[in-house]
Amino acid sequence: MGRRIRFIPPDSLVEVTCRTVQGRCLLRPTPRIADLVRGVLARAVRLYPVQIHAFCFLSNHFHLLVTVPSAERLAAFMNYMNSNLAREVGRQVRWKDKFWGRRYQAVLVSDEEAAQVERLLYILRQGCKENLVRRPTDWPGASSTRALLDGSPVRGTWFDRTKEYRLAVRGRASGREEVTAVESFDLVHLPCWRDLPPERHRARCADLVALVEAETAARIRVTGREPLGSARLLRQDPHLEQDMPRKRPAPLVHAATQAVRRAIRLRYQGFVEAFRRASARFRLGVAGASEALSLFPPGSFPPSARFVACVGGESG
Repeated sequence: MGRRIRFIPPDSLVEVTCRTVQGRCLLRPTPRIADLVRGVLARAVRLYPVQIHAFCFLSNHFHLLVTVPSAERLAAFMNYMNSNLAREVGRQVRWKDKFWGRRYQAVLVSDEEAAQVERLLYILRQGCKENLVRRPTDWPGASSTRALLDGSPVRGTWFDRTKEYRLAVRGRASGREEVTAVESFDLVHLPCWRDLPPERHRARCADLVALVEAETAARIRVTGREPLGSARLLRQDPHLEQDMPRKRPAPLVHAATQAVRRAIRLRYQGFVEAFRRASARFRLGVAGASEALSLFPPGSFPPSARFVACVGGESG
């Protein structure tokens, strides 16, 4: 089945996921890799500004909850983040082959508070629902949980490989302090919680974390199975191919009600129909690349042409 045409209206909240090639544990949650992941993420936020609400990087995939101004900005942000993660983390685990299994998935999240809180809760459950750790704060990898609870910035190390290369060309051996910098960013409240004071926002997040801890404790009592634990997680072989989960098509949108889901689906269908009409004319040579911008719907990526910005939005 082909990939769905990208449909991300301006200033959309989306949940982004991406999995490593063959599900290998290339993102093994060591302190060094967690620091690198936070550094690359922070650098990407600075260069391609988006609003990060929550994130969690597990051993073979990650989840981001992010508000983006356009599909173009999301594409640029993800291209930068994923390419740099592949290089930097690949160095740590001695992996030089393809790093990601496929292009990232971005699923819209509706404006409903219930839908947005549910996706935040889903990210907080990462590591616990797989019975890897007992509490969200126990996850040793890169995660937004502690920053959500105490309001602290997310910080990590960025390696300036360009500077490192230039120093090497000049015959200078670079020290770590010469080619590294600390990058940081602040998490942003969910759109539905935008007006909450910081202390109330932290209290809401603490309630969600407590809920995840209670769910995990109840599951452990029922099954009698203790979590894998950080020590065993850190001993994972990053090159070992894992059993892949059964593939299912990603939903178009995470919504709390059928009415909202149906309304967004209708918008998407109209977008796809307009895109396909324009694509047919373009393939027949009715319009050249320069004219494609007037044919394709705003917010789309025409073939052989730049991104079509929405009115008042970004241009390519």
